[in-house]
Amino acid sequence: MEVNKMKGYIKDVLGNMPSDWLNLTTHRLDIYNEERAKVQFLDQFEILAQTDNSDTLALHNLPTAYDYIRLGHPLSCVLEWAIGILNNLAPEQVICFLSKTMPILSILRTNLLVNKNTLIAYTGDLPSSFDAEVLRTVYGYTFKLQQVENASEIEAFDGSTIFVSEQENIAAVDLNATIDFYVNLYSDLGSVLLVNGNQNKKYVSAIQHVRRRETVAMTPNNCFAALQSLVKQSSTYTQKSNSAENKAAVLDLIREVSGANTTPLVASSGLSIQYAIMMGLVHHALENHMGKAIKIVVPPNCYGGTNDQARRVAACNDAIEIVDLPVDGDNDMVQSIAIVLDKIAKVDAVPFIIAEIPTNPRVEVPELDKLRAVLSAKRKTASGSEAIDPVFILDQTFCPNVHFLGDADILSSVRTISFASGSKFPSGGKCTAGYCIANKKAEALIDKIDLHLKLCDNEATDLQYKILVKQMPSMNERIHKAFLNTHDFVSFIKQTLPAAKINFVSDELGKEGFTPSVFSLDLPTKDGTAEEREKYKREMNHRLINLMITEIPNESKYCVSYGQLHGCYWTIPATSTQGTTKEDDKDYIVRVSLSPDLDLEQHKKVFKKFVDSM
Repeated sequence: MEVNKMKGYIKDVLGNMPSDWLNLTTHRLDIYNEERAKVQFLDQFEILAQTDNSDTLALHNLPTAYDYIRLGHPLSCVLEWAIGILNNLAPEQVICFLSKTMPILSILRTNLLVNKNTLIAYTGDLPSSFDAEVLRTVYGYTFKLQQVENASEIEAFDGSTIFVSEQENIAAVDLNATIDFYVNLYSDLGSVLLVNGNQNKKYVSAIQHVRRRETVAMTPNNCFAALQSLVKQSSTYTQKSNSAENKAAVLDLIREVSGANTTPLVASSGLSIQYAIMMGLVHHALENHMGKAIKIVVPPNCYGGTNDQARRVAACNDAIEIVDLPVDGDNDMVQSIAIVLDKIAKVDAVPFIIAEIPTNPRVEVPELDKLRAVLSAKRKTASGSEAIDPVFILDQTFCPNVHFLGDADILSSVRTISFASGSKFPSGGKCTAGYCIANKKAEALIDKIDLHLKLCDNEATDLQYKILVKQMPSMNERIHKAFLNTHDFVSFIKQTLPAAKINFVSDELGKEGFTPSVFSLDLPTKDGTAEEREKYKREMNHRLINLMITEIPNESKYCVSYGQLHGCYWTIPATSTQGTTKEDDKDYIVRVSLSPDLDLEQHKKVFKKFVDSM
């Protein structure tokens, strides 16, 4: 498409786009094809562009670009498409990040795994958070740095050449064949990575995977501002307001909700904070337990992002190994931890344990006194010396209101770091920011985690802090109301379909403060072979979800959301949140999440209709 026509069309799109393009953090799985993420959206967007159709309804009916905005979203796709046209590149060769360092790190990681050299040439200064020594010693990345006046000074290099420069405006770049990757930095907006040359297209999926697991795409409001800049409109979405006050208020709110009086950290997403935790702990272990193996203990069926990211960290360092921790179903978390920690102690390794409480998707809570005992137990190495005590990394996304970390709380004697996805209850689905906080026992680890959060340029944005400071004060009230709705719905299902197996917290756990608003549903099946029974159950899963989202389209969504402000969300973990989990560990069940605000009687009515049709 001709550049001026493209700019004119984008100007119209910015004026007519659906409000969801700016405000949603999750999108519908029923109009999402993961194998064609971004491509399917842009194919149909391109058809609209060619016919100059910027009608709001036409834009609204486009297929979902990505299921989470941290991976990408309509506005990031439009921005990448536009920059591709400016530079005569395919849109998949343009990848925008909120972070200014992660596009560089994505290439370094890819080259580490194939043992390829990298030259980082740059004008002016590299991003202030770029720490070459830490990237070499902790991440294991190998690279050469070269400061230049302009791109023309860069000579051919045996390996990949990255050119990093600060840009004032979204504009065409004079692409140079000696440069493989351009990283353009844009003030408060983030960065745009251009993949130059057909020989480098093979990097695209690996770079996208870094954006998927260790950072986030440029946010919708920042993409909107970038597109405004492109078409010479004044920006209305990047104005700062009370950023320091908002951050201080959010940190206080996290201390209050967690019961810990230590310094929290807030990142651009839950996986961004988890990556900072992982790399911070690895850094601490390399300095304090030199030469010892690092064991990251993780449930094999936990959320796919957690599982995948941990394995990606291990893939980059021979000293790190993943150890499976069976926690659900017939497995007991406490017993599994005891077995695993005893084995790790024997080989004198450094144990880090990641676990969700309650577990996802089975919504199970271990016996907490026994959990504390097994994590606090003193162990001996094979030689008889004292073993290294574990760090317990607790994912509290399902129950961020439960106090584990205070001086009098259940895990006060265990080095514990709690984290939560802010796109869930903390923000009610209005932003992706995530946070972590340590108890006093683990407080010394926070400095290293903070270092890696800053190095990856993954701290929450001003707007994310602003959203959290508005939403978090009502969080506990919303959690309570959503739990009551969920408890009511679960009770109805037990009466209406007693043959179904429901995973939800017991009344006793509810009284103890474990009040999740999510449950999993294992539907009854019919007689036949094991394969026939499983096939029928999976068909029934889809039939139930399709009925709910068809009959109640304004409230019921086929989506992985949790803790949202309105509606009810249905998903099958095996095909959504467990996307990268090993097949044998996947859960082909229905996971349901209720909000504090929905028409519960209507949901009961439609569920009864489903039961009557079985």
